[in-house]
This record gives sequence, structure tokens and C-alpha cells, in this order.
Amino acid sequence: MPTAELQIAGKPFYGQHQSKMLLAGSLASDRLAHAYLFRGPEGVGKQLFARGLAAAVNCKDSHGLSACGVCSSCVKLAAESHPDFLIVSPDKGAIKINQIRSLIKTLSFDPYEAKTRVVLIEDVHTMRQEAANSLLKTLEEPPENNLLILTANSAGNVLQTIISRCQTIPFYSLTSEETAEILRREDGEMDSETALLLARLSEGSPGKAMLYHHLGLVDFWKELVVLLTDKGSNGDKEVGRLLLMAESMAGLKEDLPHLLGLIRLWIRDCLLDFYGQRIDAEMLNIRKDWNSEQYFAKLQAIDQAEKELSRNCNRTLVCEVLLFQLNS
Repeated sequence: MPTAELQIAGKPFYGQHQSKMLLAGSLASDRLAHAYLFRGPEGVGKQLFARGLAAAVNCKDSHGLSACGVCSSCVKLAAESHPDFLIVSPDKGAIKINQIRSLIKTLSFDPYEAKTRVVLIEDVHTMRQEAANSLLKTLEEPPENNLLILTANSAGNVLQTIISRCQTIPFYSLTSEETAEILRREDGEMDSETALLLARLSEGSPGKAMLYHHLGLVDFWKELVVLLTDKGSNGDKEVGRLLLMAESMAGLKEDLPHLLGLIRLWIRDCLLDFYGQRIDAEMLNIRKDWNSEQYFAKLQAIDQAEKELSRNCNRTLVCEVLLFQLNS
């Protein structure tokens, strides 16, 4: 069973051993940087770790990175009512200049009660150019008694001017065992097989795994894989099944890209199997009659579907075209 030395909000925090060591050392020596950039895959604990660091910095009885969880500061932070813990999140998909201007004004005042005000700016890869420019001076010379923590997905495009003014802390995907342990801790009714499958499909991202679970995407994915690997059906019956599946997929609305990501992962693993690489074959129902050219064509079809969805094309039509391309 994986171990976790760090506790956040009374729960073990798994993985990210390098980040824990770096920040534990800085905290113990009272040499925290003024601004950090937590960067890594989606759903691996960046925001949660930032909250843990915020708690530890102002905890009245902390033990390294593990805050006590019961002092007045910890209780307020857990209830999201601490006046000196601020969160800036994307507004309709982007962090805008008015949000940064408001933050800068707040930072010009002393913290209300904590020794250090902690600001969490989430998903800075969504920050618009004018907002980033407005933040640069604050990142370079932040007011005293303020700690800024920025988070960004590894695939996101973070401006170099932002990166150069922060100490970057890398975050990585968790192991399947760590991810499964987190899933079973969060959902006591989840069995080991389901937890490991979700861990595999999420590629070591507990956040994505829980999202897939809550949306019921794994069952959807299984049904779709069965449909695409069923070589026995043909004619009108097969067309009807594909059209019904396309309609169901379109019903996912804004969650549809998550399902497309699962389909891409399945096709990628089928391609790896085609080239003889070892994968978790028990999870896969593989089409042995597809060749490498067909696999790559299907991956391109998914890319095209995602582009069309981002342009607000008709979801049902996009799904119909995609399924017929995947099934060809």
C-alpha cells in the first residue's frame, strides 16, 4: 500500500515526493520564495497542495508541511473563510485584467490577521496577455508578508515572463496504486478493480479519475469500445447502433471532450499493442484487424472532432461523423 507522510485537511496526500521535499526544506529554514508556480498534469493535486502549504504557513501548531487542522487559522482555511487566503480562478475560461487589478489593490494592504497572506492563482495558462503584464511587477517585488502560488497544467502555455519570476515546482502523474488508493478513500464503496481501471484511464490523475467516475464515463467508454470492436454486426443494425451512440455522446455536452480523451487513450494503447509493446491487455478489447495507418487516421479523426466542438459545431453531427470514421 502506498504511504503518505503529508496530511492535508486531515487526509493523506500521496505522491509528489520531490515537491514535498523542496517545500518542506524551505519552510523549515524559513526561506520560502515569494512566488511559486506549481506546474503539472491536470488533477494531480496542485491546488490541494497549495491549500496545504497555505495552512502550514499560518498554522499555530504545524509540523513541517502538515498543518494541525484544529487551530483557528486551519479551521478558517478549511471552511474557505480565512480572510488572508485568496483564490483567483478563471472567469469564463480566462483570468482577466480586472481580476488582477483587484488582487493588486488588496495586496497593497497588510494581511488582516495572518502573518502571511497566501494567494492562489489557479490555471495561469488561461491568463490573458494584459492580465499577465499587470501581474509582473507584483510577482517580481510582491508586498511584504504575501506568498503567491500559481498553478498551471503542463500542457498549458504559460508566458515566459511569468515563469521567470516564480520558482517552479514540478508535479507529476501518480502511480496507479496511489491513484487507486485515493479513489477508494474518497469512495468507500468502490471496489479495487474499478479503482485500478479508473487509475489507468486517468493516467495517474486522481482528479480526472473522480470526474470520470462521477460522470459515469467509464461505463460509457466500455459500451463504446464494445461497439467499435464488434465485427459481427453489419448493415442497418450497425448504422442504427452508431447513430444511437452518437446521440448519447452528444448528450454529454461540455463533458464530451473527456470521453474523447478516453477513446484516444484506448486507440493509443491498441496502437502500442500493435507494435508489440506491453500494456495492461486485460483492460483492452483490441481490434486486431486494424493496421497502424488506420489507428493514426482514427487519432486524427478525434483531433478533428475536438476542433469542431471547440468551434461550437453541431455535437450530434460531429459525433456521428467521428463514430463512422472510428468504425470504418
